[in-house]
Amino acid sequence: MKIIKDILEAKGHEVYTISPDATVYEALSLMAEKNVGALVILEGETLEGLISERDYARKIILKGKFSEDTPVREIMSGGPVTVTIDDDLEQCMELMTDKRVRHLPVVEEGRLIGIISIGDVVKGIIDHKEFIIQQLEKYIKGQQ
Repeated sequence: MKIIKDILEAKGHEVYTISPDATVYEALSLMAEKNVGALVILEGETLEGLISERDYARKIILKGKFSEDTPVREIMSGGPVTVTIDDDLEQCMELMTDKRVRHLPVVEEGRLIGIISIGDVVKGIIDHKEFIIQQLEKYIKGQQ
């Protein structure tokens, strides 16, 4: 089974981050600029949480707040669930389903080294299953 390390090698380790003191408007602008659905919240080197488009919709729009006046720390999802590069994708899928999250920061020795999304996990699982099918077809046809 594929592990997170395989996914990060393919997609890269780039993570877009923002300070908890930035405004929600700044976070949304960065998400739009980078075409991502979530940002990691870092205070210095410390992983504080995540902010997603879902947080914005539920905690700003629906509550009548203004993104220009609200700091990220007020709406971020704190205490994020994290994974390591050695975790496999099926474990990640289970974790995302159980915790109802769409993004998982990847940490190594307490340091942020990447992030994966539900889309990355699904693609990785499908790619792995297709590889297994190809290998089985070769085996059946005697083309080892």
